Amino acid sequence: MPELLRIRRPTSHQDTLHRTIKIHCQSVHTTGVASEPRKKLPPRATTLDPYKAVIDEILRADLDAPRKQRHTVTRIFHRLVEEHGADVSYGVVRYYVAGRRPEILVESGKAPLEAFVPQTHLPGHEAEVDFGDVTVRLAGELVTCYLFSFRLSYSGKAVHRVFASCGQEAFFEGHVHALRTLGGVPRTKVRYDNLKAAVARVLGQSRGRVEADRWIAFRSHFGIESFYCRPGIEGAHEKGGVEGMIGYFRRNHFVPVPEVSSLAELNEMVEQWDRQDDARRIGSRPKTVAEYFALEQPLLMPLPEEPFETGRLFTPRVDRYGQIPVRTNRYSVPIRLIGKRVRVVLHASHLVVYDQNVEVARHERLIAKGAVRLDLDHYLEVLVRKPGAFPGSTALEQARSAGRFTPVHDAWWDQARKIHGERDGTRALIEVLLLGRHLPHEHVVAGLAAALRAGAMTADAVALEARKAAQAETEPIPAAGQMISGNPPATVTSLHEWRLAHLPADTRPLPSVTPYDQLLRHRRISGGDHREGEAQ
Repeated sequence: MPELLRIRRPTSHQDTLHRTIKIHCQSVHTTGVASEPRKKLPPRATTLDPYKAVIDEILRADLDAPRKQRHTVTRIFHRLVEEHGADVSYGVVRYYVAGRRPEILVESGKAPLEAFVPQTHLPGHEAEVDFGDVTVRLAGELVTCYLFSFRLSYSGKAVHRVFASCGQEAFFEGHVHALRTLGGVPRTKVRYDNLKAAVARVLGQSRGRVEADRWIAFRSHFGIESFYCRPGIEGAHEKGGVEGMIGYFRRNHFVPVPEVSSLAELNEMVEQWDRQDDARRIGSRPKTVAEYFALEQPLLMPLPEEPFETGRLFTPRVDRYGQIPVRTNRYSVPIRLIGKRVRVVLHASHLVVYDQNVEVARHERLIAKGAVRLDLDHYLEVLVRKPGAFPGSTALEQARSAGRFTPVHDAWWDQARKIHGERDGTRALIEVLLLGRHLPHEHVVAGLAAALRAGAMTADAVALEARKAAQAETEPIPAAGQMISGNPPATVTSLHEWRLAHLPADTRPLPSVTPYDQLLRHRRISGGDHREGEAQ
């Protein structure tokens, strides 16, 4: 009898199988002829069998669906439960989908399976960069922004930034922010898509690229060695780390859709999320991202000492409406610059306007195309001469929407028009708005409120109260136990009275009109004698 393998103590099913093998071996030993092999048993039925056709249909439909809107295993599981009433576990569905999805892909003939070779990344040597679109509720409006991601290949440390566009200025500013956060530059290559911000032309199917001039200057300044992936979806796996990072970041931090008042507020949240992600472990790695980055950071190349101007330069001419065209949008400048050419430096989130190296305007960059952004302060000089154009001006409407023209302004304006009339009341308000060039906005609003309570509808009264509000902020805080009750009473004084109160005391005697009275009496007497002579 042949010697059998030693195995652990079998279960009841294994024991039966063991005896069957032993009998079969004895039969071969005694007769020399093997018995008929047993038939292969059919696969055991599972609770998923009635729904496998449904899953296959979902996976086939995903072949033609948008890449970012295909079914995940979780979504398939929920659909089976909700739409078909399936009583199955998530693990069974996941196991089936993992094996069936590549089979359906091969059966379709659309994308044959491709072999991949695992790669090892040295610390401090490589990184990957990409943009991903995200949806944000910005100032109450649902808009699409762009998430810049810079990821070190060894540690998995990633730095993100949200921009209004994915243009070259955003591409550069994302790099500057990431490299400053990381504290250095990768020593060898950084992997990129064929972004227009960096690549002017792709040379066929080779790795050759014609790079944009400003990108060559930028990467030379920082010592970046660029590596460009194959065009299209075929090259996505060549920078799979950053592709997966953007998907992870979007799923974990942009769900639900964040609601913010500005991109600056959103980017503060993004920086906090980046710090939180440093504590996570990638896959089965034994250390966290922060621990690996602590080993990698000293090996990065140092940053250059001089900064690089990331903004793009434009020199538009100011039109008769006091506006300049920048890309597809228009922005206001002071009305005195009409007809002149100005210099505009366009950044990813804002733009700055210069007149002979003097900053004359600064605007937050518009996201929508064909939009207009106007600053009410730029039109005040012409509105003083044309107060009738003030109520229906676009700049006033935008100032209201932005919260710069408050309900306090409206209340003071209404009262001023009742007292001074439509034209003079509006002109008084414009003079108040001109105070904003010398006083903080919150102090002007406080001055308006105090003047309104006292019924003083003049720009002088508002200016005085605004300066009082500014002075109150610099006064020391009252000592402990000192009571502060309610708002202070509105004590408004005109500037004329205020100036008189600050003059030195006048010690001269009051003037007398006695000599003048004597002259009048003498004139009356002389006049009476003359009339008596005429009568005689």
